[in-house]
Amino acid sequence: MSKVETVKKESLDIVNDLPIDKQIEQLVRAHKELNITRTRDENIKIVQGADLEGTKLLPESSRKRLEDGGVDLSKGYPEVPDRSKIPIFVDEAHAIRDYDVPFVDRGANADPEKKALFGAAKEVINLTDKVGTEIVGLQLEDLSDQQKNELALLIAERVVVFFRDQKLSPKAQLDLGHYYGNVEIHPQVPHVTGLPGETVIWNDYVIKRGLDLNFSNSNFANWDSVRYLGYGNQGWHTDLVHERQPAGYTHLHLDSIPGVGGDTIWSSGYAAYDKLSDEFKKFLDGKKAVYISAHAYLDRNDPLGGPKRVERVHPLVRTHPATGWKFLFVNRGMTRRILGVSPIESDLILNYLFDVYEKNADIQARFKWTNTKPGYGTSAIWDNRISQHRNVWDHEGKSPRHGTRVTSLAEIPYFDPESKSQRETLGLPLKKWDA
Repeated sequence: MSKVETVKKESLDIVNDLPIDKQIEQLVRAHKELNITRTRDENIKIVQGADLEGTKLLPESSRKRLEDGGVDLSKGYPEVPDRSKIPIFVDEAHAIRDYDVPFVDRGANADPEKKALFGAAKEVINLTDKVGTEIVGLQLEDLSDQQKNELALLIAERVVVFFRDQKLSPKAQLDLGHYYGNVEIHPQVPHVTGLPGETVIWNDYVIKRGLDLNFSNSNFANWDSVRYLGYGNQGWHTDLVHERQPAGYTHLHLDSIPGVGGDTIWSSGYAAYDKLSDEFKKFLDGKKAVYISAHAYLDRNDPLGGPKRVERVHPLVRTHPATGWKFLFVNRGMTRRILGVSPIESDLILNYLFDVYEKNADIQARFKWTNTKPGYGTSAIWDNRISQHRNVWDHEGKSPRHGTRVTSLAEIPYFDPESKSQRETLGLPLKKWDA
């Protein structure tokens, strides 16, 4: 019979005949000073459960929308998952949603002319030639299924679609997310109280909880995404690329908007692919890459070896199920390496591909979040598969910015060698480079 030795330290029982990973898990979950909700920045202290202090910080327009939508703010806001449900080890995080979920893209069989959607709108405005469309005069809560399907196809074609002056409850936003796919429920990130899957986008709150976001460092992620990935979403990124079935349609609704600043920029993966030469496209087609999670965890077999991230392998060039167009699927923060080439070659190729997405202004759209009616909010719905995006923190928190986000997970990524690029399909010219 083995001898059990118990050591008392900081009111924690350490039992030496337990496996080391179990001891570490007990330590982390029981010790209030150890932060497991934001492992990217040790200074951020977000408490588990609904936060009563956070409720006091809510902008008035956000409070009214949440209360009108039936959210019980007396319990606190936002709500962080219980510590017992937040994964400690990378294998636990990898196991979340590690199974096939049926998915049919709502845009795949929609009317290509979008008569139900466009016919009901007062105006349809393209922000740029390639990216971004604004629909005027429709309420997202009132769309029919046919209009929702046509909207999905429009998003798949135009990357991101905007709706100003929306009276949209958090529950209605979540319901629309369920219509478009399997809603992602994040094991760590704060969500609307009582509505898992309705993520809170609120830099002001995270700054109050210790995030050192300022004028000097707000764009650091665009130079060093490893150290500064979590700095307020200012770095170019694509959401949830590490998932078995990564993000499809994502819907961000802002109910508190700065008068000046706080814009968001999107870049097109279709156009990024078409920026490449034919020979380079041939090289990339069929290649696969390793994609990682934004959050870090511990390795159960090497818990003292530093943070580990969830990794999954997906095609570097994907085919969209609704449009049938090829697109470049990379982003600086979470595409780790290309399979089948040397690490040096992988870094050189990826850094060029990141630059193609980030530095070509003609494949991007910048949106100013404004309303024309007091008390209303603004929505952006984009396709994470075919885009990267980033926030612009130029208002520096001088006026509040608060919103809620719902992400619908899509298909298992695939590449169809018979698919064509956007410009090929539309008959647009492509440069033929000399040998």
